[in-house]
Amino acid sequence: MTKLNAIQLFEDKKVRTVWDSEQEKWFISIIDVIEVLTESPNARKYWSVLKLRLKREGSELTTNCSQLKLQSSDGKFYKTDVADTEQLFRIIQSVPSPKAEPFKLWLAQIAAERLDEMQDPELSIDRALEQYLQLGYSENWINQRLKSIEIRKELTDEWKNRGVKEGQQFAILTDIISKSWSNKTTKEYKILKGLKKENLRDNMTNTELILNMLAEASVKDISQSVNPETFEENKIVAAQGGNVANVARKELEAKTGKKVITATNAKVLLNSKNNDTN
Repeated sequence: MTKLNAIQLFEDKKVRTVWDSEQEKWFISIIDVIEVLTESPNARKYWSVLKLRLKREGSELTTNCSQLKLQSSDGKFYKTDVADTEQLFRIIQSVPSPKAEPFKLWLAQIAAERLDEMQDPELSIDRALEQYLQLGYSENWINQRLKSIEIRKELTDEWKNRGVKEGQQFAILTDIISKSWSNKTTKEYKILKGLKKENLRDNMTNTELILNMLAEASVKDISQSVNPETFEENKIVAAQGGNVANVARKELEAKTGKKVITATNAKVLLNSKNNDTN
């Protein structure tokens, strides 16, 4: 079962969602929905009370709801009550709110959009662009980030063609690339930026993104030239491609006198942008 975690935005409020590719449906955090509808300071307690009421009324709805690990505000993942869109429609009926109807329309829209994206992948890029803009990223940074997604996909497709297995082997090669160009593994890089479960690339500066793209594009190009047949050979290629970006990084640092790899993360980047516009 392939699951894709995503943050959806309803009236600038975050709603955590998970796309299940097998069932082709969204599972959505019930607590987030309750918070949107009620603006309650304690949506978790509101949902606990509502669950008890629904059980007393003989509803099997709460029994049928699932739990999935979703990322919390502290960066950690916790089991959270989720519901598919059909279940959520029934829950919404039990929550008096003027936002109920607009939220139902929004819910139907994101379900339809995901199915559209499966038919036309370019739509997912357009929606990613819109979401990054809503989160406050600059257009220049977003362009680099979307390009990095494309390059990463080309690299992982190349790895699959070479028989590299998703999961641990992908992670090992990614770490080799990262270490080769930045002198830091992915974990070390995230520690530098003060990250836990957050996406590292979403917290890179423009220059960091560009050099990471150069590293991954180089690995893909070298792989297509030398045709590695074993995982050990793929590790050598990963180091070679990462070193291409390492040379560029050192040259840039020598010319500017500034370190490329910094602790700057998304929070700093977005605060800086907001201060510039004030």
